Amino acid sequence: MPEDQVHHTIKPVRARHAASLIVLRGQGDNPELLMGMRGASHRFNPNRLVFPGGAVDRADLTAPCATPLSPRTEWALRKSANPRLAHGLGIAAARELLEETGLTLGSPPRLDVLAYLMRAVTPVARPIRFNARFFVVDEAYVSGSLGGDGELEDLRFYRLREALAIDLAVPTRRVLEQLQNWLAMTDAERTAMSHTPVLRGHEPRQWRE
Repeated sequence: MPEDQVHHTIKPVRARHAASLIVLRGQGDNPELLMGMRGASHRFNPNRLVFPGGAVDRADLTAPCATPLSPRTEWALRKSANPRLAHGLGIAAARELLEETGLTLGSPPRLDVLAYLMRAVTPVARPIRFNARFFVVDEAYVSGSLGGDGELEDLRFYRLREALAIDLAVPTRRVLEQLQNWLAMTDAERTAMSHTPVLRGHEPRQWRE
């Protein structure tokens, strides 16, 4: 059976809400960012360099925080999420950071330091799908010792251009390209943005929300 017919006969998997966090260290156009390699046993993105992150748990929706999301981040998230989910995405980003890297935004976590970068939705035909939001935080707001639960191997700070030179999954590369654009903006330009980049598939025409 042709592949396009197979896609029509298989019921699409529902994309799970997820959050990833890019921890930045340094200034300029080539800062360091915290990434690690998913092991070969992982079903999603095995042997790929990724950011700390994972699916939103039900408990994340009502978990306490030290400070709520900033108005700007809340506004951007609310384009595709209700208030509970927007909060849960911020909590999930902080929780996954702690679990996978040993670093923390506090207990309970501080969410007002999270900047919302973009969203990426796994293509419909894939057997595992995520509706993932990517956040950025400066290392100055993070504490703890780098370690984590071992889910991410070779966990360390990579230079942005160093990461781009690696064989990355296409969505991860698109996130880094968007990060480059975001870093080149002033705070005023970021605040004035009327849309959030959204990646559905891999085509540029599918970016804008």
